Amino acid sequence: MSRRPQIASISADVVIGDETVIWEFVNLYGCTIGHHCMVGAFVEIQSDVTVGDHCRVQSHTFICSGVTIESHVFVGHGVMFVNDNRPSVATAEDGSWQMSRTTIRRGASIGSGSAILGGVTIGRDAVIGAGAVVTRDVADGATVAGVPARVLPQRS
Repeated sequence: MSRRPQIASISADVVIGDETVIWEFVNLYGCTIGHHCMVGAFVEIQSDVTVGDHCRVQSHTFICSGVTIESHVFVGHGVMFVNDNRPSVATAEDGSWQMSRTTIRRGASIGSGSAILGGVTIGRDAVIGAGAVVTRDVADGATVAGVPARVLPQRS
């Protein structure tokens, strides 16, 4: 059984898995959220987003259209996803704007306050440091931090 908030905006086309907890003050539009997840307060998840099973999305996070989050992913507080790498084109009347899709692979962890730019893939079990700005793909198991995010050396 999923816990449904009393004060939230959830469109009719949202799919929420079993045993998923959605806190109050959440906006969900046309997305799919897997089983055994937790979505914190003040989160917005737009249409065309998939969140896998056993994920945790902390408060004040914004997940825009075009993001796929696989299972067992942690998304910290205040993480911002971007799907518009050319904002000047977004208002063009010629239809030239294209959404940039983003994929977060199984087991990744995204630190609080990070920004994930469109069109990147964050690899399996990768760690994104708090406040990082991810502008390019992150390899499986890598740890990145900084602005822009850079790979940190592995500690022994």
